[in-house]
Amino acid sequence: MSEIILLGDEAVARGAIDAGISAAFAYPGTPSTEIYQAIEDYVKKHHLKVRGMWSTNEKVALEEGVGVSYAGRRCVVSMKHVGLNVAADPFMNSAVSGTHGGLVVVVADDPGMHSSQNEQDSRYFADFAMAPCLEPSDQQQCYDFTREAFELSEQFQVPVLLRLVTRLAHSRSSVKLATPRAQNEANYVKDPSRFILLPGNARRAYASLVEKQKALLAYSEAHPVNALTLRAGEGANRPGILVSGLAWNYLQEALGDALQHYNILRIGCYPLPVKKIRQLMDASSEIFVVEEGYPFIERYISAQGLMTERTIRGKLTGDLPRMGELSQDAIKRCFGLPLSVSLQIAGLADVLVNRPPVLCDKCPHTDSYLAINEVIAEFNPDARVMGDIGCYTLGATGPLQGMHSCLCMGSSIGMAIGVVHAGMGQALCVIGDGTFTHSGLAPLLDAARDNTNIKVFILDNSIIAMTGGQPTAATDEDVVNLVAGLGVPREHIRIVVPSPHKKHHTMDTIREELAYTGLSVIIARRACVTYAKEIKDLKEVRESKRHIPVVSA
Repeated sequence: MSEIILLGDEAVARGAIDAGISAAFAYPGTPSTEIYQAIEDYVKKHHLKVRGMWSTNEKVALEEGVGVSYAGRRCVVSMKHVGLNVAADPFMNSAVSGTHGGLVVVVADDPGMHSSQNEQDSRYFADFAMAPCLEPSDQQQCYDFTREAFELSEQFQVPVLLRLVTRLAHSRSSVKLATPRAQNEANYVKDPSRFILLPGNARRAYASLVEKQKALLAYSEAHPVNALTLRAGEGANRPGILVSGLAWNYLQEALGDALQHYNILRIGCYPLPVKKIRQLMDASSEIFVVEEGYPFIERYISAQGLMTERTIRGKLTGDLPRMGELSQDAIKRCFGLPLSVSLQIAGLADVLVNRPPVLCDKCPHTDSYLAINEVIAEFNPDARVMGDIGCYTLGATGPLQGMHSCLCMGSSIGMAIGVVHAGMGQALCVIGDGTFTHSGLAPLLDAARDNTNIKVFILDNSIIAMTGGQPTAATDEDVVNLVAGLGVPREHIRIVVPSPHKKHHTMDTIREELAYTGLSVIIARRACVTYAKEIKDLKEVRESKRHIPVVSA
């Protein structure tokens, strides 16, 4: 058994490899990106027979993973929390159909919204799907729980959700590795009808999922990670703490030796161990619920405050902050302990000033926004530019202020269509090449079918730069062909090069398409300056795959 220092994401990746995965799929998004990246790097370095790719989007990634499971092999699929929204359809339905080979869905939540639109809690999705969930508290559990999740998936024939949070995903600790397991042999599921979710089959499969809940609950009740400690002596007069996942680390640092005065139930495996919770409540005078993310456990045991059998204190009661990440000081406030002296230094808030991120120097997106802004100023100063998610989202801030919305992946085109249908006459939108193939194709098809009067700017920088330089599904002429294939007339698919010395051509092109009543797509094509070498390498690989010789039988 060897011991190495790993990020939480890297520990999950190594756990998946050592669990005998045959494939891995993902879509990049902070804080989950490093999971697949670590798998890819390790597989290449050690020449392992593990297939995988950065998928077009999270839904596709999970469906590819379900296909691997269908063929009897193990697969890990990773994404960030909002990515699970995109993958919700296959996630919910794969719980009904069940799995064959082990299928683990790793989701990294982002409390505090460091790089996200919201801070939703993926435990609700596991509960919604009636699928088991494992929530590690440290890097060792990231490794161990990942390996266990595959065993659990195959034992109960269900997908298993492994929930991380930002601080766990992006912090390092020592991890002891265990002996790797061999990969499964490929073999088709014996009863394919459960993967054919016609109503008759789906009812039987759903009944099977419901029946599994008793066994899954028993598994959770018996799991050693759900450890209940009842202190002797003071009996019911002693307060209790119910704590889950990473919050256990905050709690230990905040309370230290004072923890010995509390009854404690740690949670790391779901469904919630109801019997142990009952024991904790019976033995305690009041209950503190400490969890990272939504008040998931607190709601479950308090019935939104309607149950008053025991005083339950947590996020719903205001004892802990409802928003953002937990911290040692937040917990100290909750328990009436003094705060760290270092955080009470006079004038500290004046020194620690937020520095918002900006686009890189010489970024092509800057030149795109400058051209769009100038033409809008002369054409219609009240025009709105619907925005999307990527590096170019930073164009919403000063000094560019080049977009007026940012909802979710691919929303810019759909929102622009809605603005026009609301009677505003014309709307503009910007979307990156990666986001376009992720979820921009479908709304553009709507616009093409109706010839909706929107102007779509596809900012093609040839790479997914925001999350570290992953390959895009399409760039250059592939983007043009996709757009044309959706029904946009070739004469209104315009190519510009966003750079200072070609600014006049870019502006003239925008003016011409704004004068046209109908759908236009302007592709601003210039490679990301930060990842120039990576883009060159990726294009060479892509071209080599186009020209693989066909060997006849």
